Amino acid sequence: MTTIDPRAIVSPKAELADDVVVGACTVIGDGVRIGAGTWVGPHAVINGPTTIGAGNKIFQFASIGDAPQDLKYKGEPTRLEIGDRNVFREFTTMNRGTVGGGGVTTIGSDCLFMAYTHVAHDCHLGSRIVMANYATLGGHAHLGDWVIMGGYSGVHQFAKVGAHAFLGNNAAVTRDVPPYIMAVGSPAVPHSINSEGLKRRGFTPEQIRNLKNAYRVLYRSELKLADALAELSQRVATQPELKIFVDFIGESTRSLVR
Repeated sequence: MTTIDPRAIVSPKAELADDVVVGACTVIGDGVRIGAGTWVGPHAVINGPTTIGAGNKIFQFASIGDAPQDLKYKGEPTRLEIGDRNVFREFTTMNRGTVGGGGVTTIGSDCLFMAYTHVAHDCHLGSRIVMANYATLGGHAHLGDWVIMGGYSGVHQFAKVGAHAFLGNNAAVTRDVPPYIMAVGSPAVPHSINSEGLKRRGFTPEQIRNLKNAYRVLYRSELKLADALAELSQRVATQPELKIFVDFIGESTRSLVR
């Protein structure tokens, strides 16, 4: 049975699953859909159109699904779509999309957004992402699965960060960060392969060694980017873990961190 604190304000045009919990003084607006088992704490604000999956936890003072912070936005009906089992801590802000950016912001499942993190309009996030306190995404940014953003790190609008990458605290990402890379500094530069994170996720020593060798080809060999990409492409057949690395490099539009 849905449990809504009598001090909460829930729009009759919102749809809540039977076992959703809503805390005191929370406001849930029109066009919001919340899935089974989701807990919304006190003093949160959720506006729509927003779809939130099952088993999420939204802590006090979070702002989910409000209008994008874009001067071109004129009130068009854009969306925010959130998967399952995410945690949104205090003062997180998650904005809907814009018409010019495709109209939707998407967040996968099993992510942790620590206090004061921000996901801007038209961002697309994978699953199992961690954004530490005050980490921020500009509009249209993309994060792959398993990305970790350290505290106070930021990603420039339209930049992409590949799966399993790690951004150090205070990193300022202005270019695309390939999968598996640890990037640090302001502006962010490549530091190494995210070896420790890969170990925790079950990558074998051989796979990690292959990725370290790929890193050396891209960043230490002094090959031109096209030549490095050609060399790495030849290795994919016997080192399949390199495929997302090679594909990302070939599809980069903002150039790579160097």
